[in-house]
Amino acid sequence: MTLFDDGLSPQRASAPLAVRMRPRTIDEVVGQDFVLAAGSPLRTMLVSADHCVSVIMWGPPGTGKTTLASLVSLASGRTFTQLSAVTAGVKDVREVIETARDQLAMHGRGTVLFIDEVHRFSKSQQDALLPAVENGWVTLIAATTENPSFSVISPLLSRSVVITLEPLTEADLTVLIRRAVSDPRGLADRISITDDAVIALARMSIGDARRALTALEAASAPMLATGGGALGVEHVEQAVQHVALRYDKDGDQHYDVISAFIKSVRGSDVDAALHYLARMLEAGEDPRFVARRLMILASEDIGMADISALQTAVAAASAVALVGMPEAQIILAHATIHAALAPKSNAVVLAIGAATGDVKRGVVGSVPPWLRDAHYPGAAALGHGRTYVYPHDLPGGVAQQQYLPDVLVGSHYYVPTTHGGEAHWAQVAARLEQARLGEPSG
Repeated sequence: MTLFDDGLSPQRASAPLAVRMRPRTIDEVVGQDFVLAAGSPLRTMLVSADHCVSVIMWGPPGTGKTTLASLVSLASGRTFTQLSAVTAGVKDVREVIETARDQLAMHGRGTVLFIDEVHRFSKSQQDALLPAVENGWVTLIAATTENPSFSVISPLLSRSVVITLEPLTEADLTVLIRRAVSDPRGLADRISITDDAVIALARMSIGDARRALTALEAASAPMLATGGGALGVEHVEQAVQHVALRYDKDGDQHYDVISAFIKSVRGSDVDAALHYLARMLEAGEDPRFVARRLMILASEDIGMADISALQTAVAAASAVALVGMPEAQIILAHATIHAALAPKSNAVVLAIGAATGDVKRGVVGSVPPWLRDAHYPGAAALGHGRTYVYPHDLPGGVAQQQYLPDVLVGSHYYVPTTHGGEAHWAQVAARLEQARLGEPSG
């Protein structure tokens, strides 16, 4: 017998398919080849009872965190205790630790304490774990879907090994789906499944084994109720109306996907940009957030190479606020396509960065007297504005005049590229500088 009660008791037989199909041994685990490689901390814990260290497993849902924690407990002969950070408080944590401490002292048997969603624990709850981890009263295996660098306190991180689990591949999910169809713990070949249906289930599950098996169970339920049959794509699509994207608007996915969106636009890959836009909107991202990012990148990554890109982004932001979803997705797609296909230049961001850098270093100098305010009493006596040349009085509209402080004369912050429309502005900037310096054109 194992921790999973594979005797198929009445309770076990009525459990969800994803629970019934949990791996019983390390050999049944599919995926996570890197973290289970020979010599890795997790593999060592699974094959040796003498090498247990506290672990924080970080990865998306359905990648095997609970299963691996249970297998570690089984392999090491330790008691397996599970807490959910959603429902457990400091009192629950301390009670579990006290029990584990007594069991270790009286019977010499250690405890694997598995805490699901540890990122939901407050600082005080995480602090309560420290003595137990420090003294080895428990082997902590904590699971989190959020980056532990931000969601787990530093003292706990320093006492643990962080293991990153990846979403399962479609090939991994295909193995799990076919196993669930044939295995006696699963559907026991009471139905068959087409190759296309397997592919559809694997694709819709987006790396989540639990989601794949839950979808399989939902799609097969009507057939099982009527004696079996062949499960096709149409049955899968009917059971799974909508793919629930893994996207936490306050977590890593929020930052990762918007980062990929911006970099795809910057890289002029319109199809990738539209993919990430659709991914954000389908997951419920605020369209106004996307519109704000488009306005920023219109200046940061396009700038003077296509001055109309900012106009499009601003118009899109205004339209999104007026229209709302779902139609706002069309407007955002319009702005995204424009931005992705536009010529690119970061000369604007480099220009303001260079100017700001001089200011921060104190390279500012005095405002030339002829540029100073001359509208208040006594300004004329100080020489303010006395030799200022009004450009509009000149035929070409450009005066031979110094505008920068003396210490910055000759500085060039805006260095235009030759990309798109910025090539034109490069010529304009050069011509105007010649006119200001009184140099002959050409």
